[in-house]
Amino acid sequence: MGQAAVDDLIALLDLESIEVNVFRGVSPAVKRQRVFGGQVAGQALVAASRTVEAPFHIHSLHAYFLRPGDPEIPILYEVDRIRDGSTFLTRRVVAIQHGKPIFHLQASFHLPEASFEHQFDMPAGVAPPESIPDFKTRWAEFAEIMGDEYHRDRPIDTRNCDWEPGQRRTHLPPHQKVWLRADGRLPDDPVLHACIVTYASDMTVLDTATLPHALGAMEEKLFMASLDHAMWFHRPFRADEWLLYDQDSPTAFGGRGISRGLMYTSDGALAVSVVQEGLLRITR
Repeated sequence: MGQAAVDDLIALLDLESIEVNVFRGVSPAVKRQRVFGGQVAGQALVAASRTVEAPFHIHSLHAYFLRPGDPEIPILYEVDRIRDGSTFLTRRVVAIQHGKPIFHLQASFHLPEASFEHQFDMPAGVAPPESIPDFKTRWAEFAEIMGDEYHRDRPIDTRNCDWEPGQRRTHLPPHQKVWLRADGRLPDDPVLHACIVTYASDMTVLDTATLPHALGAMEEKLFMASLDHAMWFHRPFRADEWLLYDQDSPTAFGGRGISRGLMYTSDGALAVSVVQEGLLRITR
């Protein structure tokens, strides 16, 4: 089912063009209270990229989640072409539902050029992804509790390197490493690979901020929601090849937690940096 789920994700990101600078996206037919944040971010980046021509490529995005998205109706994406420079292009995207903005993204595109180069080293001693259980194997004993969330098809294969599900009610360090990739083959379009990694970047990063607090991964009293999200794209990568997502959470306070992540290709190239702040509340 991996390739079929990946094909569905590709279709999800293939926005309908309504008019110049206006696009429409839909949500998958799964039961959710609100639209998955990574979906909105990925679709918004698709909309921005549709107004940019090669060889410009995405190098950074900064986004705010303003309102919960309604999964039952389409999302309109309006693109404002803020600036077209000789080496940088800037786009602003507003996602709209029910006549109100639910999400705002600003993206910058850069003309490739040669200059200085350095990077942090990839973490050493990480088990290879092939040796780590996939999601359904890892969470099998919780399948009945998770219900549809366990059984639905997953276009992104994630493999956690650090903790086991049964440890979530213990106090864990505020960091985790996750291997991830699209669970099937993608076309060669680098824009699509960037948009799929944007989608995947929201899947685990905020969860890192809950690890020190002995909260189960399915804790009903825990309310989590993305507030803002930033990404920087450094080096070429393929989203259908393994990426190591090295994540940490420096702090949580006042109902908010911040998490960071670095994505490395399997040969050690630092490809993407991510920072997200999210809402963390204990409900009564």
